[in-house]
Amino acid sequence: MAADRTNPIRETDDEARRLVRGLIATARFGALAVIEPGTGMPLVSRIAVGTDAAGGIVSLMSDLSFHARALAADPRASILVGEPGRGDPLAHPRVTLIGRLEPVEPGAAQAEGLREAWLDQHPKARLYVGFADFRFYRLALERAHLNGGFGKAYVLTPQDIAAA
Repeated sequence: MAADRTNPIRETDDEARRLVRGLIATARFGALAVIEPGTGMPLVSRIAVGTDAAGGIVSLMSDLSFHARALAADPRASILVGEPGRGDPLAHPRVTLIGRLEPVEPGAAQAEGLREAWLDQHPKARLYVGFADFRFYRLALERAHLNGGFGKAYVLTPQDIAAA
């Protein structure tokens, strides 16, 4: 059977799964895309990211930020992580994580665990993590699009990304 040259998506394999897990585990910032309230236009911001104990994506955001206000109106979002290296930035792997960013209420039992994990990954956040306008957000992942470098495109499910 001939390959479908019109579909650039490869079948997800263990190498793609490992690559995405590594990109998520090492990410400390990413580009967050949200829907701007009132206009419906896309809005992209750079945010700090980290992981919870299960390896899920979390972020700490101020309620005063444009992106937190947008998430309050519509939690649909995507986060792009992956660092360009030397040479062509498009040759380096990156993954877009797609889902809903859900706030964790300050004082909730899970907020303390997130706080400790966050400070392990972002020690300088100790300066503002307790401010009244800051809260954690957890990404409820629906799917991910991995670009592993030229000609290496994959679509992954949350089950593909969950640690074995």
